[in-house]
Amino acid sequence: MVTGTMIKEVIVVEGRDDVTAVKRAVDAEVIAVGGFGINGKVIERIKEAQKRQGVIILTDPDFAGEKIRKIISKRVAGVKHAYISKNEGLKDGDIGVENASPESIINALEAAKFEVKEKRIEFNIQDMMYFGLCGNNKAKEKREKLGRILRIGYCNTAQFLTRLNNYGITKEEFIKAIEIIDKEN
Repeated sequence: MVTGTMIKEVIVVEGRDDVTAVKRAVDAEVIAVGGFGINGKVIERIKEAQKRQGVIILTDPDFAGEKIRKIISKRVAGVKHAYISKNEGLKDGDIGVENASPESIINALEAAKFEVKEKRIEFNIQDMMYFGLCGNNKAKEKREKLGRILRIGYCNTAQFLTRLNNYGITKEEFIKAIEIIDKEN
């Protein structure tokens, strides 16, 4: 991939090791569903990602992966699908995206017809500090509320900043959400 560009769609995988494997292969926002127990919060994040950027599902080439793929497809319309073969995901008797080579992951995503976008830096760490989203004892709670309003979920400061930029959140949306939180307090 060319420096300064990233995959537009958010890639949905099963677990954290899969996130690591995808990030080794491409520059993209990635959501891990955490296996069969896909809860409502995760589905809401996937729906928001689909609405804003599009979604590509890349699950393990096994029964569990297919089941997860079907659950998401039923609840989130219009997602794209990327597949690795069992051989590409096999290592020491274990099958999974986490075992696939970066080339296999890139090939699977190319077959799903991903789009490329310019990397966007709308928000920076100074914004996080200015709006009280880091560096104080109420920052965690404020990020949690803001993540709920913007539908990007809760995470640490660095990941929150990444999500603000990768999900295409506008300054206007951000400020409106901050105003809602400030009125509550």
